[in-house]
Parts: sequence; C-alpha cells; structure tokens
Amino acid sequence: MRATVTMEKELLDTLVKETKAKTKASAVKQAINEYLRKKKVDKIRSLRGKLEFDLDAKTLRHYER
Repeated sequence: MRATVTMEKELLDTLVKETKAKTKASAVKQAINEYLRKKKVDKIRSLRGKLEFDLDAKTLRHYER
C-alpha cells in the first residue's frame, strides 16, 4: 500500500540514520512497528495486579491438556 506523508526532512533523515535502514520506507516501517510494539507492552503492563489466577505456575506446568 502506498501512502504520502509530509514531514520535516531532518526528522526523516534522523530516523533513517538511527534505524540504520537502507530506505526511508523501511525506516518508517521500523518506527511504526516499534511504536505499536511499545503500545502493546504498555497495555499488558497496565493489567498488572488486575488479573486473578487460581492456579500457580507449578500447577499450570503439569496441567493436562
């Protein structure tokens, strides 16, 4: 899919340099993927202490499927 994005040249140049990407497109893809990964991690971290489990790790390891 093609998309046109308007951004500062310096910002894009810095992104390409920091990601060590060979193309601008791959640098942008890397940045988007990393952003989405961090959002998922943040979402999982926000659940800390909010979930209850009845089984401990030892029981789960030996649980029959």
